[in-house]
Amino acid sequence: MKALISNDDGITASGIFAVKQAIEDLCDVTVVAPEIQQSGIGHALTLFEPLRINQRILEDGSIGYAVTGTPTDAVTLGLFEIMDEKPDIMISGINTGFNIGKSELTTSGTIGAAIEAASFGIPTIAISQSVTRDDIKFENGQINLDYSHAQKMLRKLVKHIFKKGMPEDCDLLNLNIPSNPSSDEFEVVRLANRMYMPSIETRYDPRKKPYYWISGELCDFPEKGTDGNSLIYDQKTTLTPIKIDQTGDKDSLKKWLGD
Repeated sequence: MKALISNDDGITASGIFAVKQAIEDLCDVTVVAPEIQQSGIGHALTLFEPLRINQRILEDGSIGYAVTGTPTDAVTLGLFEIMDEKPDIMISGINTGFNIGKSELTTSGTIGAAIEAASFGIPTIAISQSVTRDDIKFENGQINLDYSHAQKMLRKLVKHIFKKGMPEDCDLLNLNIPSNPSSDEFEVVRLANRMYMPSIETRYDPRKKPYYWISGELCDFPEKGTDGNSLIYDQKTTLTPIKIDQTGDKDSLKKWLGD
């Protein structure tokens, strides 16, 4: 068995090494990730400038590959340049902070990397971990979290995929780990509508010209059965099946055109 691991937090992020530790006795692992932080870049692909692959020594002394591009670039080069055959599984993460809600499917670099692998029929997991201020510890300039529960749940999921394959009518699995887990079970849920409500902060430079920071406020998640509600309020480990095919109802469109 072979695995490709990537992320959007960069090759030096502690989360990607936690994934390697969790599964390296189950399969041969290849780590290919962006050289620098690429959060929020979605499924972007670099087409108009060259990319480079640089070897990096990981924490355990093994070799990883840093790509001077996006998470999608890293996965593409991992699949078609670095690895000699298609992997049996691809894992994107562990992302610092959760990835929940429909809007995250287009903005998250973690999900973007996962979608790229899944589009080639590779069983894929995107994994993210909720973070509170009390959880954050800095080591060597990087955020280092307690990944023990995430590693346990990921390992359980990988073993299940190796045994049974991916579930029917599912291209990738979106796994989110709460900051204070209430159980060792997966809560199968649908996506909430949004993770953040955008907010714009206007500032002024020394010449009084405005510039802007895009940020957001975390949404409320009152709706039961969604990833946001189960993760935030119930501290459940959430698992959501994702399909890449975004085709809507064709019959409704035909009817709309005919009215």
